[in-house]
Amino acid sequence: MTRTEEFEQWRPLLFSIAYRILGSVSEAEDAVQETWLRYEACATRPASVKSFLSAMVSRIAIDVLRSARMRREEYAGQWFPEPLLADPYEDPERSAELADTVSMAALLLLERLSPLERAVFVLREVFGFRFGEVAAAIGRSEAACRQLAVRARRHMDAGRARFEADRRERDELAGRFFDAFREGDVDGLRELLAADVQMAGDSGGKAPLWGDGVFGAESVARMLAGFVAPFIRIGGVVEPHEMNGQPGAIFRDQGGKIVNTLTLDILDGQIQTIRAVINPDKLRHLGPVADAWAVVRETNRVRRLED
Repeated sequence: MTRTEEFEQWRPLLFSIAYRILGSVSEAEDAVQETWLRYEACATRPASVKSFLSAMVSRIAIDVLRSARMRREEYAGQWFPEPLLADPYEDPERSAELADTVSMAALLLLERLSPLERAVFVLREVFGFRFGEVAAAIGRSEAACRQLAVRARRHMDAGRARFEADRRERDELAGRFFDAFREGDVDGLRELLAADVQMAGDSGGKAPLWGDGVFGAESVARMLAGFVAPFIRIGGVVEPHEMNGQPGAIFRDQGGKIVNTLTLDILDGQIQTIRAVINPDKLRHLGPVADAWAVVRETNRVRRLED
């Protein structure tokens, strides 16, 4: 195999590692590209290309995350990961771990970890690298990596039950939710929502948002039902789509441009959290982005006419 072919073989894995460390599609893609440039310039051939490239992309991602954390602390409003339509890396032996750790809930939980803890958790717990490989990747001893792994697992296990659910039941409930949503069925929505459901959004201060969030089944059901009819009337489309391994949807304007994405956290037969990403900077990798302000103005105009 040529060096290019070797790299392309492992590109999906490298992106998946970088995305879980960074929570950003664009930053993960940049980290993978930087890994290629360094590998291309490397004078020697490693004994294990997989280990070598995984270590390299992890180190790059750790450095990026350290600087990104300062920006996230100054972020306007709530920060959510960039939505991912599909994880490019597949491993049948670790499919459950891969799916669970790419969800919005899991990525937000990973935000609580230090950059080194996050990298160790991703490499060891998600992708199954040996501690020797993890140690080489982050430049720490195996003993230190084991300690980092223990701390990371403790943090992750504390919140894991909040985003675990039977996938078949989850998908069936999500289908019922989007049917009720498109019909503007308040009662149908209410019965699918947990009593303390939360609806939150990430606009980054660059798109319209409903304050700090909407709380409670009644309020969330009425807000969703009140929005969907005028949105569809102006040509908007609600396109159910798996997002970050979870049930979700892409909202498009009448021209097919993306307004926002939505993901559902489902547990115990109810929707616990609804997260919307509206920040246009976090949607560009999915396709052309709509003017969300214009969409909301037109939606509100139609709603007032209906009232």
